[in-house]
Amino acid sequence: MAIGNAAGTGIRKSGDVDPNARQTVQLDDVITTVVMARVTDYFGFFVFAIASALVFPTIFFPYLEPVPATLASFAVFSLAFLARPVASLIGRRLEPRIGKPGKITVALMLLGTSTVAIGLLPGYDRIGWVAPALLAVLRVIQGLGLGGAWDGMTLQLKSAAPKERHGLYSMVPQLGGPIGFCVAAAMFYVLTGFLTEEEFYQYGWRFAFFAVMAVNVVSLFARLRLLTTNFGSDEATMMKSAPLGFLLRTQWREILLSAFLPLSSYALLHMLTVFPVSYTLLFTDNAIDRIILWQLVGGALAVGTVILSGLLADRYSKRAVIIGSSVLTLLLCLSIGTLNDNPAVYIVAGFIIFGLSYGQSSAIVPDRFSPDCRYSGSALATNLSWIFGAAFAPLVGLFLASTFGLWAAALYLVSGVVVTLVALFSLRRQSDKI
Repeated sequence: MAIGNAAGTGIRKSGDVDPNARQTVQLDDVITTVVMARVTDYFGFFVFAIASALVFPTIFFPYLEPVPATLASFAVFSLAFLARPVASLIGRRLEPRIGKPGKITVALMLLGTSTVAIGLLPGYDRIGWVAPALLAVLRVIQGLGLGGAWDGMTLQLKSAAPKERHGLYSMVPQLGGPIGFCVAAAMFYVLTGFLTEEEFYQYGWRFAFFAVMAVNVVSLFARLRLLTTNFGSDEATMMKSAPLGFLLRTQWREILLSAFLPLSSYALLHMLTVFPVSYTLLFTDNAIDRIILWQLVGGALAVGTVILSGLLADRYSKRAVIIGSSVLTLLLCLSIGTLNDNPAVYIVAGFIIFGLSYGQSSAIVPDRFSPDCRYSGSALATNLSWIFGAAFAPLVGLFLASTFGLWAAALYLVSGVVVTLVALFSLRRQSDKI
């Protein structure tokens, strides 16, 4: 996978170094930095997500029955997604004053401190209702940090990519999803495997949140380094925020349809990572460590299919990859019943399909906007996508499964696929091939 060959990408040169050698080293640096930043982001994201199914119902909602307690925990989980658009609006006002590096520094500090605070938060047994209330407040602050830290990595790599390799370069930031999940899941796998149940619920789960702060520092320096890298001549235009009123007046259709494009991928992400953990704990006799182990296997395979999505997108089109992965997701829904007795089938197959879908889910969005609205339009559409496709997926999936059965949760996933396909065929083709 020779994506480090940056000849012709427009990356700036300096000194007496051979131009092609300088470009190759610089772009490889950027790719490493992008992956590092995204992995740390998703590590923190999935630490909270897994804890929402595995820990929080017991620690913060013990006064409820198991299913309502988990639903309450998933409701708190969704708050961060609702806060992300607010953070984007605040970031638009902050960025002209303190710059993009300053905005991202503030955002990641908010994210890191709120995450550590969750790890230090006493449970319901010590401070009563104040515990879940503080958990909700800290989750909102996490959402503000996540929304404020959006930096258009896909746009930056796209601007550096040769035209015939847009798909391959665009999938690079998406590697952070499955890799970050694997790191978070591996941590919980170790904690649940080597600690007694009492030790895990008393203090073990907190270590995962403390680890997030450490990797957040890495993420901060990685992002700041990325922002000081010079790309092609059109980078300044691509990375500027368009006026919100102008954006909504001229690009509202593209924003709405682009928000629906990744819906299937984002819903599938949570129906593979968070939902199986909660369903297993509540409705089956399967050991939770086996579920996490199969998720680790699936996550590792998803890394490969994310890369494959880039190769397929360049050979055929992003559109073809999205359509193909959506059809495969429909077939996957037929296997959701295996969660009861043979969960490996649904989990591993699901992660393989997820990698194909997710690898191009963000890359396809920027193509829909005019250059002067690409950065702001992509940010707004991405935030809305996470709300529509991911925020309530664990909550809705578990509610449907607990009320009607797994078939109803599968229908929820089917609805996401239908919306994605309708949005894909509704978007008019523009200058870039999708």
